[in-house]
Amino acid sequence: MTTDTSHETARLAALKRYDILDTPPDGSMNRLTALASKMFNMPIAIISMVDEDRIWFKSLHGLEAEQIDRGGGLCDSAILSEDVYIVEDARSDPRTLTNPMVVGEMGMRFYAASPLTTHDGHRLGTFCLIDQRPRYLNQEQQRMLQDLAAIAMDEIELRLAARTATAASTRRVAELERELELSRKQA
Repeated sequence: MTTDTSHETARLAALKRYDILDTPPDGSMNRLTALASKMFNMPIAIISMVDEDRIWFKSLHGLEAEQIDRGGGLCDSAILSEDVYIVEDARSDPRTLTNPMVVGEMGMRFYAASPLTTHDGHRLGTFCLIDQRPRYLNQEQQRMLQDLAAIAMDEIELRLAARTATAASTRRVAELERELELSRKQA
């Protein structure tokens, strides 16, 4: 977890603003993770959100879980990076030698993630790929993963814009109804 508490507080506020945590499965996000799994020939692809004490999965392909503890997930480290965060072989990488996802039942060996970055610079989570064997991503594959993360973030941004527009429209209709009622009373 980051030691800059003001940055983390702002990041968590941004995550709450998007109101995405604990939302139902989403067809477009699920298609993105399935596509990523096929494109990269990886058994697991995930769109994650890093909450205060957990990593919640908005979409996942190849894994049965809804969330994991934040301390045990590599997404927590990946959101600290602006670039693609890669662990080619977790059993020999000092960053992951004691990670429960590596030494535990899952036996994760490869992890690559691109942060989901908001228009105002907050990293909400990641688009990540996981395998139980060591892997490598070339520069073009890293750019493709960044593009997938950007598409996922575009979807999240669009949903926020739609909710904001709907709320503004609802407020405007209520104002017009009050004005109409007032003009009827005055007439």
